Amino acid sequence: MNKSQRSPLPPRRSGWALTALTAVGAIATAAVLVLAGCASPGETRPQSERITSAAVGLDGGTRAPALTDRWWQSFHDEALDAMVQRALDGHPSLKAAHARVQRAEALVTSAGAAALPQVQGTFDATRQRYTENGLAPPPLAGATLSSGTLQASLSWELDFFGRHRADLEAAIGAQRAAEADAQAARVLLAANVARNYVQLARLVEQREVARRSFGQRDEVLALIRQRVQSGLDTNVELRQGEGALPETRQQIEAFDEQIALTHHALAALTVQPPNAFDTLEPRLQAVQAVPLPPSVPADLLGRRADVEAARWRVEAASKDMVAARAQFYPSVNLIAFAGFGAIGLDRLLDIGSRQYGVGPALRLPIFDADRLRAQYKGKAADVDAAVESYNSAVIDAVRDVADQIASLQSLERQQREQTAAAQAAESAYDLARQRFKAGLGSYLTVLTAESNVLTQRRGATDLKARAIDTQIALMRALGGGYSGADAAARGSAL
Repeated sequence: MNKSQRSPLPPRRSGWALTALTAVGAIATAAVLVLAGCASPGETRPQSERITSAAVGLDGGTRAPALTDRWWQSFHDEALDAMVQRALDGHPSLKAAHARVQRAEALVTSAGAAALPQVQGTFDATRQRYTENGLAPPPLAGATLSSGTLQASLSWELDFFGRHRADLEAAIGAQRAAEADAQAARVLLAANVARNYVQLARLVEQREVARRSFGQRDEVLALIRQRVQSGLDTNVELRQGEGALPETRQQIEAFDEQIALTHHALAALTVQPPNAFDTLEPRLQAVQAVPLPPSVPADLLGRRADVEAARWRVEAASKDMVAARAQFYPSVNLIAFAGFGAIGLDRLLDIGSRQYGVGPALRLPIFDADRLRAQYKGKAADVDAAVESYNSAVIDAVRDVADQIASLQSLERQQREQTAAAQAAESAYDLARQRFKAGLGSYLTVLTAESNVLTQRRGATDLKARAIDTQIALMRALGGGYSGADAAARGSAL
């Protein structure tokens, strides 16, 4: 057969051409898989919506009064200041909140690292006898040799569909929520210390009134005995007077019990032994009142750490849902390795033992759609739950401030009326004493008038303590001086 009759042979292709054809074929195959087999997340969407400002009455122009994060110092009480500071420095609840913040920060770092190239180094050394009846040819077959691998490998998942970015943003949202939670715990702890301190001052002053009442009733009993001996009263009045003393002693003992329990509460809040404050007897002092807004301030939500925490949880849940959606799309990894491998550790670092490689890896969910859809649906439900928790926090915050404002306004009116009643009782007591000194009235009338004075003093103490306690509650409800990183710029935005 001559040359003209021979069948033509296909032209030889160079190595790079074969590699290019292989890469094109792989890319074409991957494209077909992506287009034909990509799982779909379906039509799942969150159903809940965040509550609007107008819905909770925050569309007015009222601004919250300025508070510092050391608002309790406005009471000008060094003992209270020291107590609150000790509680903030050592209470386990704040330490636990700080630990949660640190954990959230670690998760942010971990989420950020997932988007970066990962490099690992490995070294393996093995002493092995190779089977004589296996795939290994002589002289390996039947020989006992050492083998080793020294290699560095790199992998990098390219974030084409934003999964790593969404994971990072979700972690940042969780971190900021944890930071806001820690601030909310700080405000609550300071308020609890201050309120218990005011409660202790109220009990101490009420006990003093009770002791004065006991002395008064003892004087009344002595007067009744004189009148019985004179035939002016009967044993009925005598027994009534005698029964009043145990009743008053019981009241004093009840105050002592409540004072002891409040001492213990303050000791626990400041992380001290129960008897740390056994001798503490504070007094109700004049308080520099916080300017009272006429209504719930429009910028309330940016000042409340608990609302901020709930808002950040909504953000984190939303980003988790974005990351779950990205699971439906392909993941592309770039993989490379370089190192040495040899049978015989003495040849491990020889130039001929070097090995290396590089290439992409494509992973695509095809038959895993049900699991991914279930996960995606769960993330959507998490968003709904976070939104409703946020809405609940907003409603509770607005109600909390409205309650304290209403109580303070009412207490101001009650104190005015009580002051008028106390002045009338004091005037009646002065007149009774003057009549007794002039011989125109009995001492029993004087003691009765004094009893009315003591009743008014007890009422004044209770109202004053309630006013201070409500001031503390209002400071807490207004955020306790909290100011998030972007609260000022955000204002009342929901």
